[in-house]
Amino acid sequence: MHGWEIALLIVSGAFAVLVIALIVPILRLRHTVDAATRTLRDVADATGPMLRNVNDTVENVNTALGQVQTSLDGVNVQLARLDNITGHVQHVTANVANLSTVVAAAAANPLVKVAAFGYGVRSAAAKRRHADEEAEVRSELKRRRRPRHSA
Repeated sequence: MHGWEIALLIVSGAFAVLVIALIVPILRLRHTVDAATRTLRDVADATGPMLRNVNDTVENVNTALGQVQTSLDGVNVQLARLDNITGHVQHVTANVANLSTVVAAAAANPLVKVAAFGYGVRSAAAKRRHADEEAEVRSELKRRRRPRHSA
């Protein structure tokens, strides 16, 4: 045997030992790749239903937002009505203020004061006359009720 044949035998023996030494890590790597493949398949299978659930949730949120928009439109209509009512109340308040100013001016007028005084005098005189008539009727009734004693 020549030297190069011995070297070839050594190299082929070393290669065989290397292949045998690498078989265990390669088998473990195969199991890891299989587990990763199963996990990715499971994730892909679960992703479809999750995406459908997310899509349903987004549709529900959109429906709720539409209802909120409808409610806000109703609130805006009511606020516009309230604004209109407030404007009318403002006009009524201004009219009442003007009317109270006119009444105050009329009450301050001397002619009105004289008329009010005359009405008061007439009322007092009528009450006095009525009181006198009542007193006269009472005294007459008392006189009639007294028993008459025979003498």
